[in-house]
Amino acid sequence: MARAGLTTERLVRAGAELADEVGFAGVTVSALARQFDVKVASLYSHVQSSQDLRTRIALLALAELADLVTDALAGRSGKDALVALANVYRDYAREHPGRYAAAHLPLDDETAAASAGPQHARMTRALLRGYHLTEPDATHAVRLLGAVFHGYVTLESEGGFSHSKPSSDESWTWALDALDTLLRRA
Repeated sequence: MARAGLTTERLVRAGAELADEVGFAGVTVSALARQFDVKVASLYSHVQSSQDLRTRIALLALAELADLVTDALAGRSGKDALVALANVYRDYAREHPGRYAAAHLPLDDETAAASAGPQHARMTRALLRGYHLTEPDATHAVRLLGAVFHGYVTLESEGGFSHSKPSSDESWTWALDALDTLLRRA
């Protein structure tokens, strides 16, 4: 029997908050049970395993990011859209580091197809239409943007830019300017 007040959605949201506090790797059914002061078995009517919990957190993070990107891109094109997209990922990673890590969890094909992941690709491709890219350049550009955004955010979150000048913000702006120039010339 399910414990009163516990729902799958509540557990996933609590797991996402825990991920932001302790890191995505620290999210387990046991850790969540401790947080709710219940036995681990109480949670198994809502989540199948720690992997199931992590997958559900990844799906939540992808959906949250998709909503933020949709709002950020509305009415924008070109460099303005590029900067908006990049800043959504960077800001999300800063505000929700555990969820950001969760968004990069490898998913099986069926789960990935049903997630907000494909929506991210469609929004990035929509942004790139403003640069008039054709295939295969559009695919290369999607991969390039993902690599630059994720690589920069990961290095920054690990303190990679904290002890040098110019500031990380200046380098971020420089990188986005360089991407825009490259995309306009492709």
